[in-house]
Amino acid sequence: MGMSATDSQFHVLAVDDSVIDRKLIERLLKTSSYQVTTVDSGSKALEFLGLYEDEQSSSDSPSVSPNNQQEVGVNLVITDYCMPGMTGYDLLKKIKESSSLRNIPVVIMSSENVPSRITRCLEEGAEEFFLKPVRLSDLSRLRPHLMKSKSSNQNQEKQGDESENSETQSQEQDHELEQQQPQTMPPNNNKRKAMEEGLSPDRTRPRYGGIATLV
Repeated sequence: MGMSATDSQFHVLAVDDSVIDRKLIERLLKTSSYQVTTVDSGSKALEFLGLYEDEQSSSDSPSVSPNNQQEVGVNLVITDYCMPGMTGYDLLKKIKESSSLRNIPVVIMSSENVPSRITRCLEEGAEEFFLKPVRLSDLSRLRPHLMKSKSSNQNQEKQGDESENSETQSQEQDHELEQQQPQTMPPNNNKRKAMEEGLSPDRTRPRYGGIATLV
């Protein structure tokens, strides 16, 4: 399957409690030249994304900081629907409810073709619903969603850079004004002092008996 060099920059998080299915999707994604991280539960997926609640974290699985997702750069999540504990639908809702992760595309997989389940997932924000076993041809449908996700991330980074540059320019302008302010004040003070000194001799007559007589 022909993939461009840029596809290797896409990072997919695959979630499935079945070892066999997890190995299969991992192999298919790697064959498609994607970077892949696999986990066996929805809770571990949230942990990897930085949304796992500390009180639910197991002792052998330390929590991941919220900034970890930005460093890892997950471009798409593909998850099984039927999993013990947190289902794929629950994971989908958690991601879409997060302000920092809602733009990450989510794809649901299931071995059961249940129309109501498919509709519910799509309405909640899933990009695709794949029936197992997932085939290599199915993964070709991921690329448009990956491109959209990457474009969205780039726009957010660009907006952040523009905001930072604007703030820096504002600070530089304030600093220039502060530097200019002391240079303009002394002339005004000196002028006022000179006027007062210049007026003093003209406004008074010689003192007689310690009393100054005004003109």
